[in-house]
Amino acid sequence: MTSSPFGRTVCAMVTPFTPEGELDLDGAQRLADHLVGAGGCDGLVLNGTTGESPTTSDEEKSALVRAVSEAVGDRARITAGVGSADTRHTVALARAAEAAGAHGVLAVTPYYSRPPQEDIAEHFRTVADAVGVPVMLYDIPGRTGTRIETGTMLRLAEHPRIAGVKDCAYDLLGSSKVIAESGLAYYSGVEELNLPLRAVGAVGCVSTVANVAGPAVAAVLDAFDRGATAEATRRHQRVLPLVELMMAAGLPGTVTAKALLNALALPGGPVRAPLRAAGSRRVQELVTAHRAASEA
Repeated sequence: MTSSPFGRTVCAMVTPFTPEGELDLDGAQRLADHLVGAGGCDGLVLNGTTGESPTTSDEEKSALVRAVSEAVGDRARITAGVGSADTRHTVALARAAEAAGAHGVLAVTPYYSRPPQEDIAEHFRTVADAVGVPVMLYDIPGRTGTRIETGTMLRLAEHPRIAGVKDCAYDLLGSSKVIAESGLAYYSGVEELNLPLRAVGAVGCVSTVANVAGPAVAAVLDAFDRGATAEATRRHQRVLPLVELMMAAGLPGTVTAKALLNALALPGGPVRAPLRAAGSRRVQELVTAHRAASEA
């Protein structure tokens, strides 16, 4: 199994806000401490989509990385999302994240402009050349409009600081080929594929559900790793209703994760517009599904 500097059960952490919608650094430190303790995570991704990166400022992003790095220390790997549609801005975010204490950076395919493959490759190489920490590529064509094709992945794997992939491409054949032919550390970025991707060689997952059910997410991987495949399947199936309600029932994962965190009296706070809070009925459904998943 390929080793990785990003962790194994990695939580795509929400960014806590105060009731007034301001950055809650104390809450972020308390949530991070919980996630790498009782929450069962050995890695955190900050300033990703789940962390509401489209609506946080560059200054807020750096402050969050500094605060969480201080709270977590060497107990978990901190990866900072630095994605944008602008290569210069992505480089600036990556350098700021490294200076703030991130152990690695997560860079998404430039979105909306839909650059060709060689331009995508050059974008990622430019980011990797600009920092001294490992880079995780984020392949999510459903949001960016362009995927990182298999051949591009294999070429990028030759760069000494491009070390991993957050895989949301829904392409098991392509992912399996890159895993087999490169040293890239693959992470499932799609909750329902955490176990299938692990079975073909992925090293772990980057999980929104881990904000509220980290031990259940980790237990699937734990069971698989010790050869208890039937148990891994059972645990995977037990958490799927929560996955579906959080990730595939019409509301973004940020909204459902914060709804559950608030219900569990953990730091979360409101979401920023254009997102809106979950309604009371959905919150109760989430609480019920969370209780069932936590009993797995």
